[in-house]
Amino acid sequence: MIKNNYNGILCVDKPAGFTSFDVIAKLRGILKMRRLGHAGTLDPMATGVLPVFVGYATKACGILPDEDKCYIAEFQLGKVSDTQDITGKILETHDFTGITKQDILKAVPSGEIMQIPPMYSAVFVNGKRLYELAREGKEIERQARPVFIKLVYCTGVNPETGKGKLEIHCGKGTYVRTLIHDMGQALGCGAVMTALRRSYASGFALNSCYSLEEIQEFANQNNISNIIIPIEKAFSSLPIVRLNAQQTKLYRNGVKLDLSQFAIKFKSQQYAVYSIDGFLGTALPDLEQHCLRIERNLCEPK
Repeated sequence: MIKNNYNGILCVDKPAGFTSFDVIAKLRGILKMRRLGHAGTLDPMATGVLPVFVGYATKACGILPDEDKCYIAEFQLGKVSDTQDITGKILETHDFTGITKQDILKAVPSGEIMQIPPMYSAVFVNGKRLYELAREGKEIERQARPVFIKLVYCTGVNPETGKGKLEIHCGKGTYVRTLIHDMGQALGCGAVMTALRRSYASGFALNSCYSLEEIQEFANQNNISNIIIPIEKAFSSLPIVRLNAQQTKLYRNGVKLDLSQFAIKFKSQQYAVYSIDGFLGTALPDLEQHCLRIERNLCEPK
């Protein structure tokens, strides 16, 4: 079998019914590559932005500077399910008469909140994922975790059907269906998520994404390279450190560079490092030792 050597980011518009791992498995067949990873798991019912890291770029998965996510979520008032979405078993039904858009906005929290992960989730507890325990009919106590809700906007709710839509800008680890479930509890009538589309993740929006069918067509035409985004795009929001030829040689060999070599007032944050030939990776300044430490080497080996 022909083996390819692509490196970079391939933004997928995940279809409904696929797990994030299903997308990776599909792409391994299309790209004829094993080394793939993704940023930000999506539930099977969700669609939208799934950045897939290809080849050497997989080393970047855990250090992305932009971990914000944006979603368009649809909901149904008056129902409570075991999965917190419409795919689960309906446990309760309630009257939602009189609930307005303003009531909904008041019921959805903002800022840093503590959120309890749903039982039907991929969170590990004692070596097992919660959804595995849920499928066995077990429910265990879960620790609430801090998540950050930057913005929630309700585009409307139908008073007759109880159906509505939210636009959500949040930080990593946020469960949107839990946000909607908790909103329903605050309203006193319950609510379940009926659809979810991610419009932004890790610095990438829907206009950067391709369907699996489109990616297959690019592969058939040997044009996959045309839709691979360079890995440095994911780090474009970071301040830059530029190295000369001698510094680059030392840096590539793992030598810590003295901060006094640079005309930069360093802060305790992540930096994107470039040589005269291009992007090298990310670094973290050690202000106590006064040196620049490699965080992750993300350039292709020479």
